[in-house]
Amino acid sequence: MSAGNAAANLINAERISKAYGVRPLLSGVSLGVQDGDRIGVVGRNGDGKTTLLRILAGLESPDAGRLTHNRGLHWGMVGQHDDLDETQTIASFVIGARAEHEWAADPRAREVITHLLAGLDLERTIAGLSGGERRRVSLAAALLADRDVLLLDEPTNHLDVEAVSWLADHLAARSSRSPFALVVVTHDRWFLDAVCTTTWEVHDAQVDRYEGGYAAFVLAKAERSRQAEATESRRQNLMRKELAWLRRGAPARTSKPKFRLDAASALIEGEPDPRDRVELQRFAAARLGKDVLDLEDATIVRGGRTLIDHVTWRLGPGDRVGLIGVNGAGKTSVLSVLTGDVAPDAGRLRTGRTVQLAHLTQALDDLDPAERVLDSVESIRRVASVGGREVTASSMLERFGFTGDRLTARIGDLSGGERRRLQLLRLLLEEPNVLLLDEPTNDLDIETLNVVEDFLDSWPGTLVVISHDRYFLERVTDSSHALLGDGSLAMLPGGVDEYLRRRSAEGSARRTTTESGWTEPAIVPTGTVDAATQRAAKKELAKLERQVDRLAHRIETVHGAMAEHSSDYERLSELDSELRRLEGEKADLELVWLEAAEQA
Repeated sequence: MSAGNAAANLINAERISKAYGVRPLLSGVSLGVQDGDRIGVVGRNGDGKTTLLRILAGLESPDAGRLTHNRGLHWGMVGQHDDLDETQTIASFVIGARAEHEWAADPRAREVITHLLAGLDLERTIAGLSGGERRRVSLAAALLADRDVLLLDEPTNHLDVEAVSWLADHLAARSSRSPFALVVVTHDRWFLDAVCTTTWEVHDAQVDRYEGGYAAFVLAKAERSRQAEATESRRQNLMRKELAWLRRGAPARTSKPKFRLDAASALIEGEPDPRDRVELQRFAAARLGKDVLDLEDATIVRGGRTLIDHVTWRLGPGDRVGLIGVNGAGKTSVLSVLTGDVAPDAGRLRTGRTVQLAHLTQALDDLDPAERVLDSVESIRRVASVGGREVTASSMLERFGFTGDRLTARIGDLSGGERRRLQLLRLLLEEPNVLLLDEPTNDLDIETLNVVEDFLDSWPGTLVVISHDRYFLERVTDSSHALLGDGSLAMLPGGVDEYLRRRSAEGSARRTTTESGWTEPAIVPTGTVDAATQRAAKKELAKLERQVDRLAHRIETVHGAMAEHSSDYERLSELDSELRRLEGEKADLELVWLEAAEQA
């Protein structure tokens, strides 16, 4: 990769190489970081992304080549592992010696502390903080320091979807006000698109440069592969599917690339949608019947807090649902009730007779560290059915990134990301028809995420996903529900965007910094309406909600009829037409609902 104009660079690397043992991570790489750059670094786990970041920061020396920083360069780095002074208070580390009235009067300091340190006592010492809390403290300190270059390694880890959205907005707004350079290692594809204007891919000891964020990276990479007449490798096929998803997705994704889209568009002519929803719905209905999981008038209380209060939630065959909420809202507790491991405090859970449920938790302690990778998988199933084809356990392991000596490695010697991959693969090989995934993207690189998404595209069953990875949620689910902190479980026709709007409009994003004596000013929505207009809008909104509920009930009835007539192709075709018509009406009505919600 060309280094560009070295004189204009804040950081310049010339033909740097780095190896650990006999394995080269970087070989003769040249690159530069300029003022105003917003660079996303992607690549498989273990390919050298973090090493590259540490070399750019001067924390590690290359084995060969030269690294130069501009004279007087001020840089900051937030790594995946911190070396914080345990005796310092949060306030002294993040704010320094500034008095409370000084930082409280600074809008930037107020904003960072409000969104990253909510719920933390600023006078508490760093000793005893959890890993996620330590990460937020490090990130807050880095954002409040005036740096020419900010280097961030997986900054969205431990942040909920609301905090990730805020961080993306903050970095983009700060860059437009006073340009600085940002280099960020992340597997969060939504964050890449929202923040980065350049993407570096680290692979095979080289670094390739692409203009734009993740959408541009996928489009450009697919175009390069086409021009090189790449063969039918699995990686190429997954990239084409990912490209089709991006090009058919929200317009915002395809407005960001800076190069021509025409050539790339030719790649997906005739490329089908990532998954056939009707066909999967039919398979799911045949496997599950019409009863899957029903929470009826359920209440869940944890630690004296009511997470959901008399909620009824029905999950049907083939439903693919994302569950959203801030950290601590109770998402994991809801999954625990759906599995039947924990009973609701009131109400009941009804589970269909044919349900075969699998639950991916956030813990990694269910794997035997002494067992070998291949043995661990073959103990579950030697041959699995994937998309109608039989695939051996070793082929599945290869698909999930386990090749060569990693097939016979002890599980205890695997990295956190490798163990997460193995845990997910073992779960999928059990061939469940109901799958509950709690933060499945933790520690997974983008290439592995593509593989997981591809696998789920052909998986016929009911899926519930908790994830802070907004891109993954949109990619694998068809609807969203949210825990908003008021005891309800709200359906979100507008997905994550609607969730963020509702959080802001309700003022529930307002937080108080404990023990500091300062309270964040109330959020005032832009554009006010008179009381009469607002009352009319609320009345219309209630009417629309009733209509949406009626359509949802009719759709549920059709799903039940499809389950009963799964072997009657003619009747199934009629029901499919009826289902498409009802879902079209519901989608149109939900758009009207969204417009009314803006005024209510």
